[in-house]
Amino acid sequence: MKAPMRLALVMAAAAVLTPVPGHAQLFTLTRDQMIECTAANPFERFPDGRPKVPDALIERARGLSSEEVFAILPGKGFRNQYEDGFRILHPDKKMVGRAFTVQFMPLRPDLDGVINAKAKASGLDRMYNQVPIDMLQPGDVLVVDLFGRAEGGTIVGDNLFYYVMKATKGGGLVVDGAIRDLDGIAGMDMPAYFRSVHPSAISNVIITGINIPVRIGNATVMPGDLVVGDSEGVYFIPPALVQPVVDNSDVIHIHDEWTRMKFDEGKYKSSEIYGTPKDPALKKEYEEYLKKRLEEIRKRYSK
Repeated sequence: MKAPMRLALVMAAAAVLTPVPGHAQLFTLTRDQMIECTAANPFERFPDGRPKVPDALIERARGLSSEEVFAILPGKGFRNQYEDGFRILHPDKKMVGRAFTVQFMPLRPDLDGVINAKAKASGLDRMYNQVPIDMLQPGDVLVVDLFGRAEGGTIVGDNLFYYVMKATKGGGLVVDGAIRDLDGIAGMDMPAYFRSVHPSAISNVIITGINIPVRIGNATVMPGDLVVGDSEGVYFIPPALVQPVVDNSDVIHIHDEWTRMKFDEGKYKSSEIYGTPKDPALKKEYEEYLKKRLEEIRKRYSK
């Protein structure tokens, strides 16, 4: 099948899950609805309305830790954006990218019949896991609600994991569910967060949403959120807060840099330096150091 025809079928498949009032699980957002639900987004958007956090900010976010994100989000009212307890592939490799969300539910035959009838009317054999996978863009992180299922909850094996890695250019995968073929996946250079591993293929589930709000553990994830994963867990940052988070992280990094530099001198007790210098002269020294280093860092970003 030629690429344009395949893309047309994929987009038609997304339209299968049209809004159904009173049944929020069975839909994909229209462009207008996506814009309405992500109205605070300050950046450009994909054609479907999904926020597109700039590549430059994605690169800056690679230096973030969970603690640095936590320093901003709860204070802005976003207290349900972090989840941990995953098995982590490549815990030493930071995951950063834009959320592409997919929601599954346990199979129900009557609902499955409706979804698959519409899929066939759109030119597909059926609605299945490869439909959203074929919609992924470079820089995406595939974020999948498979309600913690192990057997039958395997969103990818090694071949589809490889495809996701190539399509997203190493973006990543977060699944509240399982993967399979871990031996084959382990050597692939893409970060992934998953609950379990199981040898079964995906089964006994249905897709009920593509690029809609989803729940990953205790976190609510919107399409286009900036996904940041480290060795502790995963944060889902609303696009409007990405700039404040990365800017504040610069201040934290410089503070840590100066603090350890003073500790290395061996002249001060920890309480004299951390978290705020007690001596006015030291405080002035820190403030001057902070200003100088911020100017250096921001100048580098502007190039």
